[in-house]
Amino acid sequence: MNSFIRLFAVLLFALPFPAIAQDGIWLLIDTKKMLLDVKLGKVTLVRFDNISIGRNGSGFKHQRGDEITPLGRYKISWINRKSQYNLFYGFNYPSRKNIETALKKKLVDIKTFNSVMIAHKNNRVPPQNTPVGGLIGIHGLGRADKKIHATMNWTRGCIALTNEQIEKLDTWVQKGTIVVVK
Repeated sequence: MNSFIRLFAVLLFALPFPAIAQDGIWLLIDTKKMLLDVKLGKVTLVRFDNISIGRNGSGFKHQRGDEITPLGRYKISWINRKSQYNLFYGFNYPSRKNIETALKKKLVDIKTFNSVMIAHKNNRVPPQNTPVGGLIGIHGLGRADKKIHATMNWTRGCIALTNEQIEKLDTWVQKGTIVVVK
């Protein structure tokens, strides 16, 4: 993308009215600094702070229910606008890398490995009931307590924003948006 188009996109997305989700937009989630950045290339367009992650921090998910937010590169595979958490952006978790590591560590069998890999090859949502979990994504609070959100990590492995933040994020996210969780 040349510099004129990039500058135009940055200026367009800086306007106070809601923008339409665009190709080239990606999300960077920093689980140490508790930030979610909306990026266009290397440029940060919007920053959301005070996010929450899994109760047991971030890292490699070893099993369903371990309450760890998985690190890695994902895509938004589905969007639920009627979630109990206000909005839910589901990742294509487990990723190819996640499931390869899980197979090497003998956390999944070859049948699970193959079904996840086939889903990725066919650009479908991978199985969400794997031994290393599923249903990972970004969501709002819904009716959850803002005070708890502000004081501790409380999710089962997802990334949570306030309802106001998730509604602002909605102008930037679409199915296929890349998400990097570090």
